[in-house]
Amino acid sequence: MSPFTLRRKAARVVLLDGDGRVLLLPARDPAQPGLPGWWEIPGGGIDGDESSADAARRELHEETGIAEVEIGPCVWTQHSVFTFGGYHFDQHEWIHVAWCDSIPLHTVTPGGLEALEALAFGDPRWWALEHLLDSEDRVLPHRLREFLPDLVSGVLPAEPHDITHHGGWD
Repeated sequence: MSPFTLRRKAARVVLLDGDGRVLLLPARDPAQPGLPGWWEIPGGGIDGDESSADAARRELHEETGIAEVEIGPCVWTQHSVFTFGGYHFDQHEWIHVAWCDSIPLHTVTPGGLEALEALAFGDPRWWALEHLLDSEDRVLPHRLREFLPDLVSGVLPAEPHDITHHGGWD
């Protein structure tokens, strides 16, 4: 593990298509290949004075190649402390909702992954809410299943909810 902690701000995006499905990326920690994988929403570090909405749009494009989206408000925040790829992170995240037309998965191709991301991510998947809720697959954010139904039904919080999860994997 890295002897230092990377403290940063990050932006993520809950991308919903016209059918109310959410796009998730399968991920594994390349530094710990024996550990189970998980599904996560796209996102990453905020550059310089970039807004969280701009960072969410950029990260979505880098990780999926999807550019034609309507980035909505920040709906959730969280503080995440984790180790990934041998690096220790301490990050504050702003999570935006976004909408797009239904996009065939064969057209979803990353627009600029970093080397560590290229090792970590597999092929994305559109998840119907009921399938995600019935699944026992690990997801990030940890509380995605708890808060996603409101977004899918069009109910956005007036102020972002803090969805910080305290503890290990459920």
